[in-house]
Amino acid sequence: GIKEAEVDLNGTKVRVAVGHSLGSARKLMDQVRAGESPYHFIEIMACPGGCIGGGGQPLTKSNKKRAERIGCIYVEDEGLPLRKSHENPEVNTLYEEFLHEPLGHKSHELLHTHYHPQHKKFV
Repeated sequence: GIKEAEVDLNGTKVRVAVGHSLGSARKLMDQVRAGESPYHFIEIMACPGGCIGGGGQPLTKSNKKRAERIGCIYVEDEGLPLRKSHENPEVNTLYEEFLHEPLGHKSHELLHTHYHPQHKKFV
């Protein structure tokens, strides 16, 4: 599906959309190509429901079960006192005392993943 929001940034209304699935991406891109998109910012998430329904999660072939699981996780998350990583005191201490700055040399070296082509060899 597609989620939409309008955010007020110092008096400027910014329209955003998040497309969950490649089918949603296609719809959003068709709007952009046709010059009919009302959005200033679009995020595309290839997995159904976004990362929360992605390959690193328990596998299910049932969209209903996936949606139920995602709903339960969102409900659980809403009740937590700490929900944003940049507000986590332990993360902030880690940056202050060790990593020094987000996107800095040390944080990039230790926290970022680099992908390399994997060539399969047949035996």
